[in-house]
Amino acid sequence: MLYDKERAQQPPTEKRPPTTSRAPQSPPPVPARHPLEPVTGPADPDRGPGSAQLLPQDGRDELTARLQRAVNTFLDDPRRAVEEAEGVFSAAVTHVTDTLAERGRALRTGWKGRDTEAETEELRLALRQYREITERLLRM
Repeated sequence: MLYDKERAQQPPTEKRPPTTSRAPQSPPPVPARHPLEPVTGPADPDRGPGSAQLLPQDGRDELTARLQRAVNTFLDDPRRAVEEAEGVFSAAVTHVTDTLAERGRALRTGWKGRDTEAETEELRLALRQYREITERLLRM
């Protein structure tokens, strides 16, 4: 007779029919996230300027709708559809570039220009935020 580790760990009061098999438990599904969304959770106390989304949800929704309209109108007016798609792309790039520039300014003011030496904790947080933003960009 083989040793059944799972059965040996069950309390003696629990009885299961011998024919019932237990399906393996899979981990709960991880919700899909946009590549520009933060990896950290909203309750993370260390969230700083590097954690917010590069393009807010309402901005993404608007650009997505404009892009979808361009795709849907391609058959009627291909040139105009491509021009609209180019406009959406330009708007997205501009917004992301502006957001990144603002984040860079905010990070710099957090550690640069303070006395001769910034506190080690401020430097640690700045390094962490630079790393998170850069890693998110590299995953794109």
